[in-house]
Amino acid sequence: QVQLVESGGGSVQAGGSLRLSCVASTSVFNIYTMEWYRQAPRKQRELVASIGSADSTNYADFVKGRFTISRDNAKRMVYLQMNSLKAEDTAVYYCNAKIGITLRGSWGQGTQVTVSS
Repeated sequence: QVQLVESGGGSVQAGGSLRLSCVASTSVFNIYTMEWYRQAPRKQRELVASIGSADSTNYADFVKGRFTISRDNAKRMVYLQMNSLKAEDTAVYYCNAKIGITLRGSWGQGTQVTVSS
């Protein structure tokens, strides 16, 4: 399984921005679709955004126009730029790696994002 380490979370006020980073422990990072998930207290983990091996992107409706996912294959990194943050974006954010419909990464510790209104 691919090991993943997330970073970049923090506490911001509503309307602020954060940039999350995730590094993957694989020499074939470029073949994976990379995804960001989040889990708020007492809620199920949900998919936030994904980026394919050819840089195609998809976003959950609740972040469209505010979040941008990107990747750097040479650094084995995936990023999530989060703008116009809302209180409801408060959650632990995780990344994962996927091939087809199968997740191939181990869930890491995630990174906490707290948005105060």
